[in-house]
Amino acid sequence: MTAAAATDLIAPLLTPAGWDLVNSLAPYNEADTMRLSTSLRRAGHDPEVIAAALTQSRLRSRAETKFGPFAARMLFTAAGLEQATRLGVAARHAERFVTAGLERVADLGCGIGADAIALASLDRQVTAVELDETTAAAATMNLMPWPNATVVGGDAESFDLTGYDGVWLDPARRITSTSGTTRVFDPEAFSPPLSFVERLADAGTPVGVKLGPGIPHDAVPAGCEAQWVSVDGDVTEVTLWFNSLKRPDVRRSALVISSHGAAELNSAADFDDETRPPVGTPAGYLYEPDGAVIRAGLVADVARQLDGHLLDPRIAYICAATLQETPFARAYKVLSVMPYNVKALRTWVRENSIGVLDIKKRGTSVTPEELRKQLLAGSGKARKSAGKKKATLVLTRIGEDRVAIVVEPVTV
Repeated sequence: MTAAAATDLIAPLLTPAGWDLVNSLAPYNEADTMRLSTSLRRAGHDPEVIAAALTQSRLRSRAETKFGPFAARMLFTAAGLEQATRLGVAARHAERFVTAGLERVADLGCGIGADAIALASLDRQVTAVELDETTAAAATMNLMPWPNATVVGGDAESFDLTGYDGVWLDPARRITSTSGTTRVFDPEAFSPPLSFVERLADAGTPVGVKLGPGIPHDAVPAGCEAQWVSVDGDVTEVTLWFNSLKRPDVRRSALVISSHGAAELNSAADFDDETRPPVGTPAGYLYEPDGAVIRAGLVADVARQLDGHLLDPRIAYICAATLQETPFARAYKVLSVMPYNVKALRTWVRENSIGVLDIKKRGTSVTPEELRKQLLAGSGKARKSAGKKKATLVLTRIGEDRVAIVVEPVTV
């Protein structure tokens, strides 16, 4: 979608009539869209306003996973929603500024305003800076309930930071064109680039910056704290904290958030730490570390907590003799181990009447979806007799050998 098209989908809502219409719509239902559009036209609403309202209704529905009930009164762009921080995670960002005693915060590249909302909710004086006019309009609407938050149109890199205590950034990591948006991975291609963040930090400014979780360890600047965050198993971001926003003696951490609460694993060691747990055979219980733990390079720390060992020094699977509760990994009971061989695995599936097969893999190029089709292939009669008996396979490599580990998910 072009910038002009995005503006067209928001501008009609920035009037009392447009705002009232979008807020009057029932929760979004794709199947009901055509009927609702026709009904609104018959009621005399402008077609452009109707299109904008229905688009916004769809975005609000998608936004509920990040913003909960707040989404029902917010304004979104598709790209802004995709990059926006989950409100619960944004609150943790804001708490850093409170803990550091930073009152006036500049949110450079505020997007639709998620982090600015969290900062303002914790009584920070926030200036949210956004270059894109459409996105700035959405942020302005979203921040209206907070008089201590102001949206300014402008470039993050040229904004005057005089008088501000700290800076928050969520650089744009997508390039928008007529064919849509494309994700960029080079930190220097972000807007603003990571080098700009480093210059602010080198000048002594307390800075927090949210980046994509796939950033290589060697691209993480020296002297900052890097915190990877996962929410319900999905690794959402890595945040780099500089100067007074950085915690003493924490170089890297994994924050794991789920319905059970939040847990964090920290390390003062740098990314080139060569400490490795022992390597052993698949037996007892297999643990699959959370993605944030893997990204933060803390698999060895979890293995030590479990008194366990790796199956291969380069692969993030842990085995331990006993079942232990940990928020940092999912546990499976090891039932059997077989060499990886498609013909033998098909025989195993048939002999055990497997009808539903979950396949996990690391360290191997196997495509789980394709292998599942191969293993479950058979006549309709055979598949019917298999029923719904479930099984889980873990495919991995131990040295040069590929193995298939039959496991059973367990709950502690």
